[in-house]
Amino acid sequence: MKIATCLAAALLFLPAAATAQPVFDTHVHLWDGEKSLGEYQAQVKAAGLSTSGLGVMWFGGPNQAREGNPADIAARNDALIALAAKHKGVVPIATVHPYDGQAALDELARVAGRGVRMLKIHPHTQRFDPADPRVLTLVKRAGELGLIVVMDNANIVPGGDSEKLFNLALAAPKTKFVFAHMGGLNFRFWNILKMARTAEGLFGDNIYFDISAMVTLAADAPIEEEFIWTMRNVGIDHVLLASDYPQFSLKQTLEAFERLDLTAEEKAKIRSSNARALLAP
Repeated sequence: MKIATCLAAALLFLPAAATAQPVFDTHVHLWDGEKSLGEYQAQVKAAGLSTSGLGVMWFGGPNQAREGNPADIAARNDALIALAAKHKGVVPIATVHPYDGQAALDELARVAGRGVRMLKIHPHTQRFDPADPRVLTLVKRAGELGLIVVMDNANIVPGGDSEKLFNLALAAPKTKFVFAHMGGLNFRFWNILKMARTAEGLFGDNIYFDISAMVTLAADAPIEEEFIWTMRNVGIDHVLLASDYPQFSLKQTLEAFERLDLTAEEKAKIRSSNARALLAP
């Protein structure tokens, strides 16, 4: 009895993230392949955490998938697929550039044929307009091939990008999207989904969000209540936990997430089960 009491007391003083269940981190940048993955895993282990899966992508920061070099993009996609094949629980997230036209569509089909389930495209760093018809062609084809399309939604472009992404998802209802960062500081826009669901034939309920980066800003902030309100309005089942490593660590992310005033059931879904359901065959 004494031992159990002491153990319970000790657990009260552990950081919330340290006692959390394994998380599915859906947004991990591996800028240097195997080396980056090893650094991520060491950081997670040192923090006393564990992952049940992680979605990895190669580009970000200085490593952009730019228009006009599809051969280089294909080679990097292959390297990521090979890396994921060596590590249990690692989900490769391929990329293309929408302005590469048929070459991009061919690469989509090729990576889908190799078992890839997710595609990441980034309007800001890849320098394309989400409203460009070539983007709609690409994401529709991705949906046909069973690929989930991850797109940056930090609203760091002039005028923001949420409206364009919303209309893109409306125009491609058979494609599932994950909008990263849930709109950044313009996250309030996404409460529109609660109304969109009431309009017959308008919305395919095909939008998901990861809360990487934003969760570290919202926790304990004046915006926290509205942030949680938005998560519930877009649908807790459509929210994924993600770190955006290396910009943010999984430890930082989980510590902030655990401070949000969500129920235990909501937290369990966001930590892992939503990602697993989304990626289920």
